Amino acid sequence: MKRLFIIICILFACLRLLAQTGGDNTYEFLNLTHSAFAAATGGLTVSQSRNDLSLPYHNPALLNSSMRNDIALSYSRYLAGVNYGYAAYGFGHDSVNNYAVGIGYVNYGSFTEADEAGNITGTFTAAEYAFNLIYSRCLDSMFTVGVDVKPVLSHLEKYFSAGICADIGVTYINKDALLSAGLVIKNAGFQIKSYTGDHSEPLPFEIQAGVTKQLAHAPLRFTLTLRHLEKYDLTYDYNTDDETGSNSVGENILRHMVLGVELLPVKNFWAGAGLNYQRRSELKTATRAGSAGLSWGFGFNARAFTLAFGRDRYHLAGAANHFSLVLYPEMILKNHRR
Repeated sequence: MKRLFIIICILFACLRLLAQTGGDNTYEFLNLTHSAFAAATGGLTVSQSRNDLSLPYHNPALLNSSMRNDIALSYSRYLAGVNYGYAAYGFGHDSVNNYAVGIGYVNYGSFTEADEAGNITGTFTAAEYAFNLIYSRCLDSMFTVGVDVKPVLSHLEKYFSAGICADIGVTYINKDALLSAGLVIKNAGFQIKSYTGDHSEPLPFEIQAGVTKQLAHAPLRFTLTLRHLEKYDLTYDYNTDDETGSNSVGENILRHMVLGVELLPVKNFWAGAGLNYQRRSELKTATRAGSAGLSWGFGFNARAFTLAFGRDRYHLAGAANHFSLVLYPEMILKNHRR
């Protein structure tokens, strides 16, 4: 398995890495969050070390032995009636190697079909799916590496596409310092079959890094995540021939940042909030920003499950709700036997 992991890393490192942002790629649904906790604290996290099987979706190196036999389920009510979800199961047989499988989907709903003259001819649907084959390996007590191989299927009306990509990540966890950090290369891959059968389209490749720090004498934990480290200018209206962009240095730096904070008043409850600066900058209106780019949520832990809710605001006109449930079957069986 160690050799297989090295081979996968080499293969994907040799791919042409394209520095693109949203709107320039296919399979953008791969960037949706499947964790209510991540949604509540800014929309993503690559450094949070916690017993939540939905988080390895963001960084496969977050998969650890405490997630074995866990089941993660999530559902999100997105904008304009779109909904998506995720299910995963973790397993393993030793203290070093960890495995998980998962499947995520996004359902765009039903649409009215019409010809070029505007005559209604029926309806059609659109949906996309991604399978997750996750493996992580503990190198020592602090460092873990992981890979998530993701076959992708997309069906939009009569058009079909298939592709494959992978996330490759590493985490550093220092329990004594209450500090964790992560780095992940996301969605490195290619289309196997394009929608039209012509040239293939680029995938939403991205490099992310993050750090999480918990205060020693206060029930607070802070997370900073940096997105698109491979690209400097993240503004929507940019000239692809000029990578320097027209914004100030400070504005461009802030657009890479996602900030999150957790309040941990008791052991089995958390509340969080986050700020996605790029989302706020792009989706605020000309007259007011409102709560665009802000998010919040909460969750609680029981003996046999963990339940969480997150809400992120995209625009004054809409927000998305996220629900996550992590089940611990071993604890359920123990309670049943009693």
